[in-house]
Amino acid sequence: MGETTVTKPEGLEAALPETVAADSGHGPLRRLRTPRRPRFWFEILLIAVSYWTYSLVRNAVPEQKSEALRNADWIWRVEHHLGIAVEASVNHAVNSVHWLIVGMNYYYATLHFIVTLGVLVWLYRRHPGRYAATRLVLFATTAVALVGYYLYPLAPPRLMNGGDFIDTVMVHQTWGSMASGDLKHMSNQYAAMPSMHIGWSLWCGLTIAALATVPWVRVLGLLYPALTLVVIVATANHFWLDAVGGMLCLAFGFTVARLWYGRMPYTLPRTVPARGPRVSRAAARRAAARRAAAGTSGRSVPDKSHGLPDKSHGRSGRS
Repeated sequence: MGETTVTKPEGLEAALPETVAADSGHGPLRRLRTPRRPRFWFEILLIAVSYWTYSLVRNAVPEQKSEALRNADWIWRVEHHLGIAVEASVNHAVNSVHWLIVGMNYYYATLHFIVTLGVLVWLYRRHPGRYAATRLVLFATTAVALVGYYLYPLAPPRLMNGGDFIDTVMVHQTWGSMASGDLKHMSNQYAAMPSMHIGWSLWCGLTIAALATVPWVRVLGLLYPALTLVVIVATANHFWLDAVGGMLCLAFGFTVARLWYGRMPYTLPRTVPARGPRVSRAAARRAAARRAAAGTSGRSVPDKSHGLPDKSHGRSGRS
């Protein structure tokens, strides 16, 4: 009689979002390195600005024609020495089949962008927990490629002097290259090393092969970069070694993502928790203060931060 019933504020921990408990002890860097649900508007803006910047920087690299042609001659000699200089043979063989080379011209001009954007959208919708890390691979790959364009200008095979290559876009009058015809002044013609057609297509292929659940889709994912390799050679836009450069850039991109997230992108959880309320951190601090006060005074403290009625203590009973 006359005793005060003391109860702890049970359910308070459960009322707080799960993300609060996970973030309360982390610093800003740790939060940045934790996969979060991507925001649609931010991703659209980021991709648009990033591609605009990529195009601007790539095309701003000086078109060092003489050096680019010398580098192309050196690449061609190295490939002859290695016994892999078959680009001219492939170029002439495919060019003799009109429908095939025209299809490859359009393949080169369009799928490079369409498939890459398609894979990004698929990741965003189906694998939000892996999206940011996998996107980082693509962005880091592209960024290091810009360094290659600046440090090593290289003419594509179709622009070599005496290389006996056919510019398939010019010959067949197809819209297929930003470096041929009326569009050649809109793009740097001497930025062929590394090949981002290979870097991006291999990123797409590996992502699809690693994350798709339908077997034939995974097979198509692996075939896509292989077919792209044939296309860039048949259209005389790249050497084999340009493709090697694109693969090395992709390896750099995966390394950056691995170091940043601590795991390979494809091994991260498929989904992430929904974002908690913005006031959750302050609520957690208030909850901790209330628990401390309740432990000191022997009485519970009303939880006013969530607008809940205080039911944790009652009046004295009567006999």
